[in-house]
Amino acid sequence: MFLLKAKDFGWGYTDITKEGETSEDTMMDFGILRLKAGTIYESDLKKERALLLMKGEVSFFVDETEKRATRNSLFDERPSCLHVDQKAHVKITALTDSEIAIISTTNDETFSSEFYAPSDVENEYRGKGTMQETSTRIVRTIFDKSNAKDANLVLGEVVNYPGKWSSYPPHHHPQPEIYHYRFLPENGFGFATLGDDVYKVKNGDTVKILNDKVHPQVSAPGYAMYYIWVIRHLDGNPYIKPVFETEHTWVMEKDASIWPNRGE
Repeated sequence: MFLLKAKDFGWGYTDITKEGETSEDTMMDFGILRLKAGTIYESDLKKERALLLMKGEVSFFVDETEKRATRNSLFDERPSCLHVDQKAHVKITALTDSEIAIISTTNDETFSSEFYAPSDVENEYRGKGTMQETSTRIVRTIFDKSNAKDANLVLGEVVNYPGKWSSYPPHHHPQPEIYHYRFLPENGFGFATLGDDVYKVKNGDTVKILNDKVHPQVSAPGYAMYYIWVIRHLDGNPYIKPVFETEHTWVMEKDASIWPNRGE
């Protein structure tokens, strides 16, 4: 299934996708880790890993180097993320009840561990000034080839304003991708388009984007939609930028004539 419905994210790690699945393989492990205050999680997984704080206060330890991170809102606060190679030993101490998204993939390259603080991640307001603001959204690219050249992953977040579109104009790329959704309020919903198929997404759902399918998204009016997006580079074909459907690129022009014209 391309749409994976929300699980009961209990305490501990809940897996959502696994690298090497027999069908619709994203080439990535993806899951949610929930820790009670005072508990410790350790990882010696021999894979590249990204650990993205979603909520709470934690101390990340990489080979005894500590980085502390706090987050109260996915929608209003920029992320903290630890990114490590397959040789790193990771320990997380939860200082409060916390939630962390963990993504991992095979990568034989070695690279220095990197901690991305909120001040390292920009809020990019894509779509602003175009399309009558119907596709204005916040995009936060945490790392890609520009700042993690040896990684096999690209990681970021999108905050969709209520009733607006993202991943727009429709675009595609051959590299597999995962979207994981949260809503404000939590009973919200949106729609994920994969090619000609449309899926209703709710809080905690996950979508696999495969087979070079276009994948625009929209949130329902009244509900802000957040999603983690993570892309897996292909050997010899890393993800650099999306390919837009040319029939829809005209909407990005600032002087595009879109009905109804403002001021009329």
